[in-house]
Amino acid sequence: MFDGFQTRELPGADGTTIHTRIKGDGPPLLLLHGYPQTHTIWHLIAPALAKDFTVVAADLRGYGDSSKPQGAPDHSNYSKRAMAADMVAVMRGLGFETFAVVGHDRGGRVAHRMALDHPDVITGLVVLDIVPTYTLFAETDKAFALGYYHWFFLAQPAPLPESLIGADPVFFMDTKMGHWSAKEAVFSDAAMAEYRRCFSDPRTIHASCEDYRAAATVDLEHDAADLNRKVICPTLALWGEFGLMHKTFDVLATWQERCHQLSGRVMPCGHFLPEEAPDQTLLEIRRFLGAK
Repeated sequence: MFDGFQTRELPGADGTTIHTRIKGDGPPLLLLHGYPQTHTIWHLIAPALAKDFTVVAADLRGYGDSSKPQGAPDHSNYSKRAMAADMVAVMRGLGFETFAVVGHDRGGRVAHRMALDHPDVITGLVVLDIVPTYTLFAETDKAFALGYYHWFFLAQPAPLPESLIGADPVFFMDTKMGHWSAKEAVFSDAAMAEYRRCFSDPRTIHASCEDYRAAATVDLEHDAADLNRKVICPTLALWGEFGLMHKTFDVLATWQERCHQLSGRVMPCGHFLPEEAPDQTLLEIRRFLGAK
């Protein structure tokens, strides 16, 4: 799926190792996936992006083939701040002091935090099918609680969600991806096999729960402290027409409150834009980043 890409294990922050796929020689572009996936989500658009950019598709801490440390008591080692620090370290290790970032789902939350914590580093931010974490918790209603119940389930103390998911991780993952995608969505067999392989690791199940525990605790503390700060780099928000974000929020207006320079649009798909609408997603990203 990533023909011609170099595979490298690179140092992140706090002793982590981050699994990456790298190709291209243009301006640096970091791609970050979401839950419950890996960097494989980019397999339909990364090769085309590599014609114009140096593409670095990475597995987040706790996911894929990256390090999966045991969660800290306060969940801080799975905060979006810690996960963002991983990626800044990875890109600096490759010689990139500045770069653009595209983040889907959890990766979008990491990218948002990265743009706030490292404003001199991020040259452009693309967030796919999310609104800010603080907004989601502050405006939780019945529609969000039912549609994204996993936010509250995964955030329960260990080992409750780990034990229940671990009983049949493939069923859980397949069911969640089916809930979030459009009815006609088709995921490649090779991509699904990779997602299932990685998500079946008990360490990944624990780490992904820690990701959500952090979202409900330490991430909210960081976000509350930054409510009056805006992302200063140009930002693009894309979201799926058939996803919960579109049904529940005015996505563009929500991001308008958090960004100085914002553009965006709804896409003809569900939650998984890079796989459900790859051509349109590629076009919007290339256009935003100024690819010729």
